[in-house]
Amino acid sequence: MAEPKTADDAALVARCRAGDGLAWADLVRRYQSLVYAVAMRAGLDEHGAADVFQIVFSNLLAHLPRLSQPERLHAWIVTTAKRQALLARRVAQRTVSLSGSDEAPDEGMADDVPDAAPLAEQSLSDLQQSVLLRRALEDLDDRCRDLLLMLYSDEDDRLAYDQVSSQLEMPLGSIGPTRARCITKLRRLFDGLK
Repeated sequence: MAEPKTADDAALVARCRAGDGLAWADLVRRYQSLVYAVAMRAGLDEHGAADVFQIVFSNLLAHLPRLSQPERLHAWIVTTAKRQALLARRVAQRTVSLSGSDEAPDEGMADDVPDAAPLAEQSLSDLQQSVLLRRALEDLDDRCRDLLLMLYSDEDDRLAYDQVSSQLEMPLGSIGPTRARCITKLRRLFDGLK
């Protein structure tokens, strides 16, 4: 893919600053695959890449009036996408499963029978973190809790963004930013329980 001409970017930014909605649509169309490619290369899945896309273009819209070098828009977008993708990866690595276990119990075995073996220190710590996370999730407002459960449930139950949008009657474009705000609220509640 050829790198866009910097003069075109500067002209597009000028049109966007003047309130031209078509220019904004052109700008998003021009860079959307690049943002997704950066996010996917960083190891994010479709949902993570969609979140990065939302954040990058939300940030661009907010920074557009102050963008000092509009001819370097391409570099700004790549740098912002890389930072957001790496941040999303770090956050995903710290996430505790809401299901309590990543492995399905064997058929015919009760999954509520306690194991007689003592818990290893790490297992106990993980269990405590899981309990605190569940408590924080219970304290979260209904809208945030429903959104996070839809997005972070087990792989088989996880919904695509368009399904979440429909079920919660939420615009598709606001799912990523709302998700970020809900995770921040959840993190505050979680930290308050420690």
